[in-house]
Amino acid sequence: MATATLQPYRAYSPKPFTKDERGQVTILFGGLHWRAERVLQAVLENLGYRAQVLPVATKEDLLRGREVADIGQCCPTSFTTGNLVNFLRSEAERIGKEEVVRKYVYFTAGSCGACRFGQYHQSYELALRNTGMEAFRMFLMAQNQLDQGAAIGDGLEINLPFTLGAAWAVLCTDVLQNLEYQVRPYEVIPGQTDQVVKESVEYLCEVFRNRPLRGKKWGSLLWHLTTGYFTKALREVHRKFAAVEVDRLRAKPIVKITGEFYLQTVEGDPNHNIHRWLESEGAEIYPAAIAVWLDYLMRLAIQDIEEYVGIDRRARLKVAALKTLQRVYRWQYDRLRHALGGQPPALPDQYELRRLAAPYFHHRLSGGEGDMLVGKALWAYHHKKAHMTCELSPYSCMPNTMSIGAMAGVVGKYPDLLYAPLEIKGDAEVHALSRCQMILTEAKKRAQKEYEEVLERTGLTAERVRGYLDAHPEMKKATYRVRRDGVVGTAANLVLDVARRGGGR
Repeated sequence: MATATLQPYRAYSPKPFTKDERGQVTILFGGLHWRAERVLQAVLENLGYRAQVLPVATKEDLLRGREVADIGQCCPTSFTTGNLVNFLRSEAERIGKEEVVRKYVYFTAGSCGACRFGQYHQSYELALRNTGMEAFRMFLMAQNQLDQGAAIGDGLEINLPFTLGAAWAVLCTDVLQNLEYQVRPYEVIPGQTDQVVKESVEYLCEVFRNRPLRGKKWGSLLWHLTTGYFTKALREVHRKFAAVEVDRLRAKPIVKITGEFYLQTVEGDPNHNIHRWLESEGAEIYPAAIAVWLDYLMRLAIQDIEEYVGIDRRARLKVAALKTLQRVYRWQYDRLRHALGGQPPALPDQYELRRLAAPYFHHRLSGGEGDMLVGKALWAYHHKKAHMTCELSPYSCMPNTMSIGAMAGVVGKYPDLLYAPLEIKGDAEVHALSRCQMILTEAKKRAQKEYEEVLERTGLTAERVRGYLDAHPEMKKATYRVRRDGVVGTAANLVLDVARRGGGR
């Protein structure tokens, strides 16, 4: 009778990646939206690294991840595991396994807590063992440290120039993405927005590839906080968008995207291409900014220290220092969005999100996005930021299951809050999208009704408003900022804007 062979657990420990290898080894990474990934590649190249973004994950990657790792893992784990393995396999067929191990390393974020994200690297390790590439090297970056020093070996140094460059790359591409999603649903010439965005991303790549280096510590920090280098670049992006003509009198529902970090951020098969699908169904997207997640991490750090007030004599000082850092971070984000004409919205206040979510979700439950998912839905509802919220949750994800359960209480108290929780399994697209479509149908009705009520209230007609826009062509540019004033939809707000300007007379 055969018996199982038991092996003790061993922590993954890659072979060193040395500085001498930088010229021959390529750093692989991925998992964000394509704009951020492309500019992050430029950040790495600016620091002397060779870097390559992994292809957008596909359904074939999902199946491969389930085959070579734990089949019970959530779909983001399956997608990212299979994505890495399939890329390495294709390269092994081209140049051989030994050359793949020598030529590439993988770099990703690490974490811990009540989420499988803290075990992603173990799924990768299992998958690599099962494909015969256990010698392949992976390195993790902590999410809560700016200066982490060198990874194993001295080939990859996670220092301030690295993390600050990555942070500014995320902030710049976040505001660009937000402007893009405000413009594309209303473009007059189909495809023009996509072309401008591609040109803008490539321009930002050059900006970050040529970023001046100001030392490895305080000089780098001071330069990033005070420079006009990035705001100047975004003003150039703003000028590129001015060439796009829009027709904002088409009443469309605004859909706020929330959910698990990977699913709300990526654009492709992992979330059923939800962003493009919603646009094709007539919606305007309010995307999930990575910057909100970074702001949330700072709030978590502050909450942790607040627990020690009265115990640690320096706790209040630490809290004050971190809150100052958080205010500086938000100020930097505001600088960048104002360089794009102020069209990308401000970050939601983290402490308001906590207050709104408090009756339904405790702020110390920090798995996944914690109380933010409940807080963001209520924030969008109360502040008229969106007609509906679409929350993307991985199959069997405990933190998201908790937030969806809490949202039952929210919807019970606010029955007119439109909320579409989608459980993303990666291979149940029809079910997920049909569920979303039911809620979206109601959101469309609300957007149209809101638009018609504003026309009636102002005494305007669509024809008179359109005539006013024709007489003022600057309002038909993508860079024209429509003031938000007590209603949700872009078309309704544009009518109010015209009325304020005397368009009804």
